[in-house]
Amino acid sequence: MSKMRTVDAAVAILEKEGAIEAFGLPGAAINPFYSAMRAHGGIRHTLARHVEGASHMADGYSRAKDGNIGICIGTSGPAGTDMITGLYAAWADSIPMLCITGQAPVAKLHKEDFQAVDIESIAKPVTKMAMTVLEPGQVPGAFQKAFQLMRSGRPGPVLLDLPIDVQQAEIEFDIDTYEPLPVEKPKASRKQLEKALDMLTAAQHPLIVAGGGIINAGASAQLVELAEILNVPVIPTLMGWGTIPDDHQLMAGMVGLQTSHRYGNENYLQSDFVIGIGNRWANRHTGGLETYTAGRKFVHIDIEPTQIGRVFSPDLGIASDAGAALAGLVELAKERKAAGSLPDYTAWVAECQDRKGSLQRKTHFENIPIKPQRVYEEINKSFGRDTTYVSTIGLSQIAGAQMLHVFGPRKWINAGQAGPLGWTGPAALGVVRGKPDETVVALSGDYDFQFMIEELAVGAQFNLPYIHVVVNNSYLGLIRQSQRGFNMEQNVSLAFDNINSTHLSEDTRGYGVDHLKVAEGLGCKAVRVEDPNDLAAAFDKAKTMMGEFQVPVVVEVILEKITNISMGVEINAITEFEDLAAKGEDAPTAIIALLD
Repeated sequence: MSKMRTVDAAVAILEKEGAIEAFGLPGAAINPFYSAMRAHGGIRHTLARHVEGASHMADGYSRAKDGNIGICIGTSGPAGTDMITGLYAAWADSIPMLCITGQAPVAKLHKEDFQAVDIESIAKPVTKMAMTVLEPGQVPGAFQKAFQLMRSGRPGPVLLDLPIDVQQAEIEFDIDTYEPLPVEKPKASRKQLEKALDMLTAAQHPLIVAGGGIINAGASAQLVELAEILNVPVIPTLMGWGTIPDDHQLMAGMVGLQTSHRYGNENYLQSDFVIGIGNRWANRHTGGLETYTAGRKFVHIDIEPTQIGRVFSPDLGIASDAGAALAGLVELAKERKAAGSLPDYTAWVAECQDRKGSLQRKTHFENIPIKPQRVYEEINKSFGRDTTYVSTIGLSQIAGAQMLHVFGPRKWINAGQAGPLGWTGPAALGVVRGKPDETVVALSGDYDFQFMIEELAVGAQFNLPYIHVVVNNSYLGLIRQSQRGFNMEQNVSLAFDNINSTHLSEDTRGYGVDHLKVAEGLGCKAVRVEDPNDLAAAFDKAKTMMGEFQVPVVVEVILEKITNISMGVEINAITEFEDLAAKGEDAPTAIIALLD
């Protein structure tokens, strides 16, 4: 055994647990930890401009690749409170992330010392564990437990708070004898899965609802294999988008009130059985439960037992890791296929494909200012199958989910449940850290973009290139649309005449913030587009600049100020505000070409 500071032990544990990517801001109360990282050298650190931004970077890094756990580090007091939104976003979407804060000395915690706040109590509701470590000897065990909890059951974030005297205390520790704790995940029994498969094969129009738990389990290939053996269509949730490629014949579309496809909702409404795997039955997916559940039976498989029955009671609930359940279902399905006992769902699959090829929204508009639908059409044309999209909330995200195409797991990265404005930019930087050799495209409205715009400088400083598409209508577009029910537009306009940007056209100057000037001032490159026919060239230019300068490139698209995006209060009553696609040229990048 050797004697060392607790922080030196902690950093050695991070490396052994495979968590070597950190994002944060140093400060007095966390400086000992930073000195340990410097001495050790095995943890790469990215300096953020805001601690909330650092938390979203760590979150994005965790979401980028199977097994990743991003680390967010900050000092005492406001650094910890700044992390709360990031912790909430990770907790809500079941993302493992480790937040580490400095703290006042243990003896000062009850004395209202400078920047001493009870971050443990504040963080507990949005973490799997929040702990102020009061004894030096507890530090190795606290980190060991943190990693076990982050990886076990439903994944999620942890916060460890380290008083400065605890950080500097010496303990006996030997990293060679340290071992990670076993990860605990429930596994469905054969009997449970046989019952689930019996129920599915008794149905005429079954569907598989594929949730984010499948992506968390790294089990998308098994999901596709199961669907292909059974020949049963798949409805991915927003968090499960990419579990099956959009152009797979069994991908039946997304369902919901906002981030959904017309054909997805209609396919779902024609089903008589649904097996949900690794999903939560989120309200923006289901809409009214009476409509969603009427006339169909349900099996719900989820890693967290208390999620089963939380929204509605299924006909069969199974607590299991999605990967383990899918492995068992694949084995059973293969046995039954070999025995010739699986039903033939060819006609049902053909019905779903017919709807996919006919129920489409129009994307091809020539309007100036640009209609947002055209932006996503051009993105589909300009970026390939390996593109990873990052977004969080707003009409930009909703329209993107309706019109973009995703071809694999972890290629749609979205803060789905919390939806914090400002998440997109810093999360994209974390994704670039996790996917350094892939094309990353972020999608924001102007307000989401402005929330944490300072983090662009992080991308410039650390050469983290990605393309940030900003659709600018100088409005809080989603809130403006939701205020229609109140017959008002209250506090939702961002427009003003920008007297400092005389190089802009008179109309564009009236949109307010000059995002190009801000982006360039923060060390990035930027392009503005006002004509839809210039979008393709702008994306090509952005790709060239991203490669040449290795910094974020902003593509700002000036939209018409008022656009209402398709949505509703029930999945069978979605309001379509725009003309629908009537011929192939109306939706030229649709997965299945619309027949004229």
